[in-house]
Amino acid sequence: MEAAKVLECIEIAKRRRGIKKPLVIHSDQGVQYTSEEYKNKTEGMERSYSRKGNPWDNACIESFHSLIKREWINFYHFETMKEAKKAVFEYIEGFYNTIRIHSHCGYESPMEYEKNYKILKKMRLEKN
Repeated sequence: MEAAKVLECIEIAKRRRGIKKPLVIHSDQGVQYTSEEYKNKTEGMERSYSRKGNPWDNACIESFHSLIKREWINFYHFETMKEAKKAVFEYIEGFYNTIRIHSHCGYESPMEYEKNYKILKKMRLEKN
């Protein structure tokens, strides 16, 4: 629950996606997201917050939590935090983003959707 861990994740995501500035960073109003450290490190980025006590604002992540539990976590018994972290990483990077199709991505995986989006965007720019 520390801002430093959240910011570390943001930096990793930026490197992996090859971007310098995320479009929007959405979170709840937890202390790690409202701290001065977080605000300073994310200055210039658009910070989006859920309303207090309103889980519907975070419906996407709540849905994800439900999926990862149902499709992955419930099939394992973890002895250590390291094992749990490894399993979560494998689910997200090895299945959820790369293979699992999503209805909101036109029944493509997020990785495939993003790749096709970039291709279409490039084609539109070249056309104009």
